[in-house]
Amino acid sequence: MNHENIQFSKEELARYNRHIIIKEFGLDAQKKLKAAKVLVIGSGGLGSPVLLYLAAAGVGTIGIVDFDVVDDSNLQRQVLFGVHDVGKSKAEAARQRLQSLNPFINIEVHNVQFTSKNALELIKKYDVVADGTDNFPTRYLVNDACVLLNKPNVYASIFQFEGQVSVFNYRNSKGELGPNYRDLYATPPPPGLVPSCAEGGVLGVLPGIIGSLQALEVIKVITGVGEILSGRFYIFDALNFESRTFNLKRNPNNPLNGVNPTIKELIDYEEFCSVKTVERAIKEISVKELYDWQVRGEDFQLIDVREPHEYDIVNLGAELIPLGVVSKHAEKIDRTKKVVIHCKTGGRSAKAIRELEDKFGFTNLYNLKAGIFGWIDEVDPELTKY
Repeated sequence: MNHENIQFSKEELARYNRHIIIKEFGLDAQKKLKAAKVLVIGSGGLGSPVLLYLAAAGVGTIGIVDFDVVDDSNLQRQVLFGVHDVGKSKAEAARQRLQSLNPFINIEVHNVQFTSKNALELIKKYDVVADGTDNFPTRYLVNDACVLLNKPNVYASIFQFEGQVSVFNYRNSKGELGPNYRDLYATPPPPGLVPSCAEGGVLGVLPGIIGSLQALEVIKVITGVGEILSGRFYIFDALNFESRTFNLKRNPNNPLNGVNPTIKELIDYEEFCSVKTVERAIKEISVKELYDWQVRGEDFQLIDVREPHEYDIVNLGAELIPLGVVSKHAEKIDRTKKVVIHCKTGGRSAKAIRELEDKFGFTNLYNLKAGIFGWIDEVDPELTKY
């Protein structure tokens, strides 16, 4: 980042005055921000505060990677968007909001899915990456691409009441390289063990807290101001208002950049995290197929494994057996006909089916792909999402 020739207009100097008058920050750090290029992967719960504060701070070029569209259920925590954005491309809606916040910066929209095929191409033109994703395959993909390209990766994650922040693959002023995500988690957890925010929920204000800390670390990485959260892993418990910071070290057995690296290019991260294997292991049915069964009068049992409060908001008239007690009520599940099990988006129902098949030998269970949200999208849009 060459910032020596950066110039500011009078309007910019007035806008960034509160930064510039900080003795430890000053005009030089503000120049570094304007010269910097940051790629934010995901514009959801974490991406919203990250993007807002990086734009407000004056980061010169911000790239946004997101191929999703804004949904009503996003607005509980994704403060970048409003009701007028529902149905729009997240990346494009984010660009419009950020441009209205700061017209002196450049916003680059990448309305594509972040994959092994385009990750290196997307990341290579940026100086810093902020990972705002919510699934293990993409986290490993972001990490590996950053390591292969020698880019710092400012990481954060959220779930229910807990948030985590760290800076991976950061090289300090002495030339020392810090740890990366694979030094913390060499391999992903077993599929289904850790639910996503879509399945387990998240307190709406939590991504605002954690995303702001993530934006802080991006700014520190760019400017060199303060002590970077490299080699340390910060955990925040919003429920008890407690925080802990653990020290991290590079692992010589890291398959990516350890003593004897075995990963020298991007891999199939869905397969690495066993996502494809899980999908192949259970039978599935689409919402349209379920609708056809109903129209034809097919004899089947429909079971909902969500929580009672979710069922009260919207349901398909299924028998409610929450995931946490599904094994205790296995006798309620019919073995003589097809049984369709559903949840909000398909994750918990898949886990329920694996549990029932493993413990009780069921062979007649079908997972409803995309869950009740898929049903609302494709069959009955009059129903309420949450």
